[in-house]
Amino acid sequence: MTTLVTGCRGRIGSTLVSLLHRDGHAVRAASRTPEGLAATADALPAGVPVVACDLGDPATFGAALDGIDSVFLYADPSGIDAFLSAAETAGVSHIVLLSSSSVLAPDARENLIASSHHAVEQAAIASPLTTTLLRPGAFMSNAFQWVQPVRTHGSVDLPHPNSHSSPIHAGDIAEAALAALTEPRLQGAAYHLTGPESLTAAEQVGMLAAASGRPVTVNTVTGAAWKESMAAFMPGPIADALLAYAAGLDGVPDEVTSDVEKLTGHPARTFATWAEENAAAFRP
Repeated sequence: MTTLVTGCRGRIGSTLVSLLHRDGHAVRAASRTPEGLAATADALPAGVPVVACDLGDPATFGAALDGIDSVFLYADPSGIDAFLSAAETAGVSHIVLLSSSSVLAPDARENLIASSHHAVEQAAIASPLTTTLLRPGAFMSNAFQWVQPVRTHGSVDLPHPNSHSSPIHAGDIAEAALAALTEPRLQGAAYHLTGPESLTAAEQVGMLAAASGRPVTVNTVTGAAWKESMAAFMPGPIADALLAYAAGLDGVPDEVTSDVEKLTGHPARTFATWAEENAAAFRP
């Protein structure tokens, strides 16, 4: 049994490849730009085959899927129908899809954040392939967006400092994917993956301050000011969607599930753990 892991330039994909290789499973690493994989911070284990697979370019699918039995797939809707068709032709039997908990919202079809994940989920479910859905919420690594202001000014501007999330560690997502790929009893289901606690944005900043050993001030700003500060990094409609999401969870605890432990056998890692692991990034 050989698994194709897409998106190996990312933390989750590269970690999953290492876990599969560690446990003796045959694995093939895929990326839109495979020539750059060796230069990533999370270098792949020696001897793991690397192949080009651009989820928006069906011409890359045949070679990537040749001899593959299962796939870890990122939710890119651009070529999903062609990918699923190529996977079926190649003899793939199982797909683990990295989706998003945003699809659980009532407006998932129209929501700018959720719609692409929803479209890929629906296509995969409609295919003859067994599909396992991993639906993580906010990633702990989203906190890296605060590195520059913390290092430069010792402060973070937040439009909704009391907005909650239950952020998840990338390592837990990778371990959940490992379990779903290798344990038949876990396959064909949907899992809502969260961290172990609901935290406000301000609480997360406080944990980063404690881990890095320096005070960090939280400044409450207007949504318009935050959107303007993010204009160089994200389109306006996406910023508006994120602001609306944060406003909806202002003072409202986010859902916490036990699905990480159900899949991996251990409790989800805490944000405090992530902060300790990455404290150096937040120091001057």
